[in-house]
Amino acid sequence: MSQSTMAVNTASGSRGDRALMLFARYGFQLMLLVFILFFALNSPVFFTVENLANVLQGNAILLIVALAMTLVVVAGGIDLSVGVALDFGAAFALVALKTWHWPWQAAVLAALTGGALVGLVNAILILGFKVKPFLATLGTWFIGSSLERVLTDGGGPIAYRRMATAYHDIAVGSLWGIAIPVVIAVALMLICYLLLERTLFGKRIHAVGLNPVASLLAGVNVKRNLFWVLIASSVLCAIGGVILSANLRQFSPLAGQSYLLDAIAAVFIGTAFHPQGRPNVPGTLAGVLFLGLMANGLNLMGLDFILKDALNGLVLLVALVLSFWQGRLRQRLQWQQRGSS
Repeated sequence: MSQSTMAVNTASGSRGDRALMLFARYGFQLMLLVFILFFALNSPVFFTVENLANVLQGNAILLIVALAMTLVVVAGGIDLSVGVALDFGAAFALVALKTWHWPWQAAVLAALTGGALVGLVNAILILGFKVKPFLATLGTWFIGSSLERVLTDGGGPIAYRRMATAYHDIAVGSLWGIAIPVVIAVALMLICYLLLERTLFGKRIHAVGLNPVASLLAGVNVKRNLFWVLIASSVLCAIGGVILSANLRQFSPLAGQSYLLDAIAAVFIGTAFHPQGRPNVPGTLAGVLFLGLMANGLNLMGLDFILKDALNGLVLLVALVLSFWQGRLRQRLQWQQRGSS
């Protein structure tokens, strides 16, 4: 083979690698942009400020639950009990308001306590009895769901229409012209981002998630860090439960279960927005917005609900496949670059 031919092949290969690298990094963003343009062209309402504000407010609880899931996944685990923690937060708050007649501030603290109890059970199972996170949180999910039904005589809601206006405003009020649930979700997102990316605790959590054995050998107290991650995850979900109960003015058993799969999907979709394909807070936000915009766009197009669910599931499946494929492509290109250097 002549030198000129080798040069052409090398140049074309280099261009191909650059194209693959660009797609690996920005392919999902391009997909999201295409969907946004499609919905904007097919619905004049889609790109209005009011509609986008409704999308943000409607997905504030999902963002909070997905942030909780992000903490656990970054640490190398999974939490299937996020819906139970959300439900316990809502239940403890409503009982404190309706039965114990506590002020709304104390009811919020009761909700956080309820969420922390779920995290404590998970910590005991995972760290104390060495149960795998998937199985431990699955067990917590079964136990918690059963308790919700038993304590509400089969799953009846606990309604309290005369709750304090200040508590109801947590879900329907506004601050600086922005819906309070959005303000809370954004504040928690910033806290989680700073915690994971700008603190020593966050660096330890990343290290534990990547290699717990090496972290232990390096002097990291793996159990203590995982304990606080599990507690923080459940407390975050309880905050979502406060917002949900304030909005509905009632506790509905098993209502939190509807957030589990979307939260998992948002976290893993978000890995497409990270250079190393790792779970991250900005990516989780993008994943939540993706799911919210998809659901909103399909609703505005007036699709039959059966077709809408099928199409939404198909889009979600394509998004997850693309996310995982991008991660594998990044790893392959990185190994090629290391081998050629």
